[in-house]
This record gives sequence, structure tokens and C-alpha cells, in this order.
Amino acid sequence: MDWVAALAEEARRKPLARVAEAASKHDRSAGGVGHALKRQERRGLLERLADGVYLNKLVASVTTRDIVNELLPESYISLGTALAEWGLSSQNPALTQCVTIARGRKVQTASVNIAYRKISPDLFWGFTEKKARYGGYRIAEPEKALLDWIYFTLKDGLAVEFDEINFEKVSRSKPGGVREEISVDGDSDIVFSAAGRANRGVAAMSRAAGFHHRRMR
Repeated sequence: MDWVAALAEEARRKPLARVAEAASKHDRSAGGVGHALKRQERRGLLERLADGVYLNKLVASVTTRDIVNELLPESYISLGTALAEWGLSSQNPALTQCVTIARGRKVQTASVNIAYRKISPDLFWGFTEKKARYGGYRIAEPEKALLDWIYFTLKDGLAVEFDEINFEKVSRSKPGGVREEISVDGDSDIVFSAAGRANRGVAAMSRAAGFHHRRMR
């Protein structure tokens, strides 16, 4: 079988090559396909991202946003990456930061650098979907990205510093969503109100991170 031609054809539609999918499509054993794809990896046509999953190097202009949800469907881009994308922060991390309800992991290769941090299913909300070249990806809404960032900063035992946060990008105008749960005072402190929450996830996040009814510096 001409695997180079097969990979070139697949590259027009999606960025990842999977052993299981290729075995099913070409009616071959998973073991045989696995060995074939490893040979293409050694030739530089594939880059291994996980067991049985490869980045197709014949794909044009692929970005991490094309693959974050292909690798882990139950995840979304958040934290510093989302803050930078929405304009809340001028600091853009070198790696793509995501949260997931699956096991946390890092995917680091010559072309890909993604960190997935595990979060409780109760806190897995507040994201939207955006288009990428080869599909779509989930990304936290600006306010949820800020909450996630505060949550993991405190969870890591670090001080929350708001010097680089642009609070003009934080909105509370959307009813029924996370925007109602955030208020910003004149000193750019974040205050979380416990009264009358419709979204119980905010209260759970506050308690879990230890900033329930607390004012951040």
C-alpha cells in the first residue's frame, strides 16, 4: 500500500492520523497499520502525539487549535492562552493551556506544545466554540478563562496578580452566564458574591480554590 499517497489524501481533510481509523478504512490489522505509520514517522511524514495518534506533517498550516479537541474532546482552551486570545492579557504562554475533565497530561513534540489540566466536571462550563482551519475548538469565555486562571493559580499555591489583566474586556452584560458572577471594583479587585447565584458551579469553584467570599489582591 502507498502510505504516502494515503497520508497526502487525508491531509486535505484532517490533521491527525490514527492507527484505529486507518486500519478500519483500509481493512488492515491494527498491528500492521501501526508498524506502517511508525515507518512514516521515521521518514518524517508523521509526528507521534499519543499512542496510535500522529500529526500528519503533510497537512498545511496546522495549528494547535486544529488538534486540541481532536486529542481530548472533553477539553477547552483556557487560562493564559484564552486570556491572551480574548485580549484580557498581553502575556501569551509558549504552550497552549487547556482544561479537561479527563486525565491531565502534556503533549510536547517538535511541533506541538499543549498542557491539559484536570478540572472537576462541576466546573466544566463557560466555553464557546470557534472555527479553525480543519474543524473547530472550544475556548473558555473571557470571564471563565479568568476564573480558571485564578482557580489554578491559587491551587498551585501562588499569589494572584492582576497587573497584566485588562478588566475592560470583562463584561457582566450577558444574563444567566458567568458574566453575572464577576464584579470588578475601582481597584481591579475581584469580588465573588455568594448571594442569589443561579450558577452553582461558580460557588463550587470558589470553595474549591479557597477564594469563596474573599477579595483577591
